[in-house]
Amino acid sequence: MAARTGMLALTELTTMIDRGDIDTVIVAFTDMQGRLVGKRVAARFFRDEVASHGAECCNYLLAVDVEMNTVDGYRISSWEKGYGDMAMIPDVATLRLVPWLPGTALVMADLTWLDETPVRPAPREILKAQLARLTERELVAQIGTELEFIVFDDTYRQAWAKGYTGLTPATDYNIDYAILASTRMEPLLRDIRNGMEGAGLYCEGVKGECNLGQQEIAFKYDEALITCDNHSVYKNGAKEIADQHGKSLTFMAKFNEREGNSCHIHISLRGTDGSAVLADEHAENGMSPLFRHFMAGQLAAMRELTLFFAPNINSYKRYVEGSFAPTAVAWGLDNRTCSLRVVGRGHSMRVENRVPGGDVNQYLAVAALIAGGLYGIENELELEPMLEGNAYSSQARRVPATLREAADLFEHSAIARAAFGDDVVEHYLNNARIELAAYDAAVTDWERVRGFERF
Repeated sequence: MAARTGMLALTELTTMIDRGDIDTVIVAFTDMQGRLVGKRVAARFFRDEVASHGAECCNYLLAVDVEMNTVDGYRISSWEKGYGDMAMIPDVATLRLVPWLPGTALVMADLTWLDETPVRPAPREILKAQLARLTERELVAQIGTELEFIVFDDTYRQAWAKGYTGLTPATDYNIDYAILASTRMEPLLRDIRNGMEGAGLYCEGVKGECNLGQQEIAFKYDEALITCDNHSVYKNGAKEIADQHGKSLTFMAKFNEREGNSCHIHISLRGTDGSAVLADEHAENGMSPLFRHFMAGQLAAMRELTLFFAPNINSYKRYVEGSFAPTAVAWGLDNRTCSLRVVGRGHSMRVENRVPGGDVNQYLAVAALIAGGLYGIENELELEPMLEGNAYSSQARRVPATLREAADLFEHSAIARAAFGDDVVEHYLNNARIELAAYDAAVTDWERVRGFERF
């Protein structure tokens, strides 16, 4: 694949620093909640010190809730352990321009302890561990993520002041594939597309979706780690660009009772020699035996690994029959009612997992896809018959309906513990339990409306 516009070598960065074009480098990583966190570093200091030695950050960044509150239950970080440091080690292959922020570059970092051992619960590290398992089999994962969002005419600060209620969506009706209504958002959408191109992403295009103000910007697939890094840059950058336009956008899985925001993930495997190992034109449905095992493993592991596809309370509100969000653990050929949809042929043959929503942590989801697939390959699982027709009305097993159900399945999953390790499983179980406890303690508007006068 050709070099990506906007990516920087260290020598290029040095030249731009000396010219005064770059004065700031963001050193960042993706936290448990899928957010970019890190530091803005003076560009000269990055060049002279951080690029080779890294920068420190508090280890509580992998041990907080969504509000950044310190919470109990994590082995790696606590008051008892003093909330010490971990190191952000720049992956200079990810160094890029940030066109929408003047004088700024960005680099993704790996996390290590101060003794240089990896921080195993870090999302990027979890994915890298699964990619290493593929490498042992001379396989490479190609990934594409399709991330939807809803645009509002309110700024983020206005939305906050309103308690995120009574917001004005950027369109007034269903705009799926609609050009006219989407054109109203084109100044914003164009800046996002061009900004991402300038940051090293390969933009394919944009289309309207079904909810009011809903859009999807698609980017070309790439190797798994590159796609997941790009996903983080895009998700964070789209919000920053929206803010500059006086608008806001959300990737919530289910903002309201209309269509939710999905993040369909396409995965294909190639041999390290570039061969199309999933395709066999002489086999049934063009699927090689390896692909059939890979699919069988994903189906076998899906319920147990759903916590990595749907990490929040709100994630499970998407799973509504007839909503284009899946409820059945089933596969089909180009069948959007199934959780796994097989499409393409030859090198493009792949499976689309339709379970994740826009709130997903993409590193964890892709790691789960690979772990499930490898479980099928290693055990040579037989693929069940494909589902034809409407999966919503089928007798297939169901995707977990709540975060509590998904966490219970994850906790007792031998597949998860074998693939990720007990320490990683317990880390993300603790995150789920904290969210559940917070939700269980909350008194909602729904309860007040139903109960204030009538109970």
